[in-house]
Amino acid sequence: MLNPPYFPKFSRPQRSPGVTKSGTLYYPMFLAYATGVLEREDFPVELIDCPAEDITLTGLLARGQQNTPQLIVMDTSTPSILNDMDVCKALKHQFPETITVMVGTHVSALGAETLQACPELDFYCHDEYDFTVLDIARWVEGGKKPDTRDQIQGIGYMKNGQPVQTPVRPLFEDLDSLPFVSSVYKRHLNIEKYFNPNALPPMITILSSRGCPYQCIWCIYPQTVNGRKVRNRSIANVVEEMAYIEKTFPHAKSIFFEDDTLTANKKRCKEMADRIREKGIHITWSANARADVDYETLKEMKRANCRMVCVGFESGNQQILENMKKGIKIEKAKEFMKDARKAGILVHGCFMAGNPGETPQTLQETLDYALELKPDTAQFYPVMVYPGTEAYEWYRSRGYLDVKDYSQWLTDEGLHNTIISLPGLPARDLVDWCDNARRTFYLRPAYIISKMRQALAHPREIGRLARASKTFIKYLFRGTFTGKK
Repeated sequence: MLNPPYFPKFSRPQRSPGVTKSGTLYYPMFLAYATGVLEREDFPVELIDCPAEDITLTGLLARGQQNTPQLIVMDTSTPSILNDMDVCKALKHQFPETITVMVGTHVSALGAETLQACPELDFYCHDEYDFTVLDIARWVEGGKKPDTRDQIQGIGYMKNGQPVQTPVRPLFEDLDSLPFVSSVYKRHLNIEKYFNPNALPPMITILSSRGCPYQCIWCIYPQTVNGRKVRNRSIANVVEEMAYIEKTFPHAKSIFFEDDTLTANKKRCKEMADRIREKGIHITWSANARADVDYETLKEMKRANCRMVCVGFESGNQQILENMKKGIKIEKAKEFMKDARKAGILVHGCFMAGNPGETPQTLQETLDYALELKPDTAQFYPVMVYPGTEAYEWYRSRGYLDVKDYSQWLTDEGLHNTIISLPGLPARDLVDWCDNARRTFYLRPAYIISKMRQALAHPREIGRLARASKTFIKYLFRGTFTGKK
């Protein structure tokens, strides 16, 4: 199970893959879930996260010589797909009898294209792949009979020189029956390698649900992998894993819930908070949320040790929010910020540049909005659109994609670029706006003083602030592009 080599600290599993300015590095969470499913069926598995462990392609090939794999399952993303295909080619050259499989967002959207561009690839998996990979492993174990491939749901492969795709595998409903992903981390990964500024390090990332009910046009996982239907783990099962983490990782300081929106069901969220308190779970936690959570829910979350929520405010212009189908009113978001402060929960705010209908004026409204909201931390990033999403089709159909190949989703250093150019707002201007907005937000004297006070009042925050600042400050002053001031 392979998170392939690319740029050092390339965060492939996140919604917008890239090398981040804050040093964020996501766990290969879905690869880990599939690893756990294979291990439960007694397949000998190794989960290798090359970007986290600084493993180069040369190092990976040398590692494979020690124990030739029968099956290699590689994660993919659009910005890395050209590299990922090169890795696949190198692996197939060294291990010609090994079955190669690609999974993840890019091949879910463009699997047939990937097969045709990479003859060394045997299969791709579309949509969720926990049990698809298991069926492929059983097929390999059973002798790799070509006439039985069609019986595996959720795959694509070449047949008579043409790509074919088998029927979609139904979304898995019984999430409680999956192994704890944290137990897979324990066996295979070093949690010190992973970081998200929204959580105190070291942190453990888990899910309490899969799928998202909202219609945001750019969000990639609901549209390519996990679907719009929300499937929840039972609260008892989630809290049991939290207790496992407290016991098994005594040095871990936090849990991050990587659900698309943990607070989508506020009643469930409050019930989970109640159960956390009842079970005496003390570890702090953070989660993705929307800017519509009411004060009572936030208060219960805080009582259960919720420290921070990550919220997509996106734009300060209501029409832009409507254009992206965000489903949030600006006044409601302002009320949410007041309630979060009252409840004592920190907020990480996300703001985007380049959405449908964007103009220099709406960008200024977004910056003014961020300064008015005053979240604890903020990120400003150009819209990153990926194949398989409604946003990608919107920009493509209007001729707004400014791209020649997939490598252009990133800069030469692996940082987020943007491949869209709107009328009057070329791609470079959008990236430059994000750099300038970031400086405006973070270099305010009042903000700097507030961070100093936070560190003094809450010493546990110092490690998080120091780790996030290690690379962030460099890019804050320099900008995204090398030599750009």
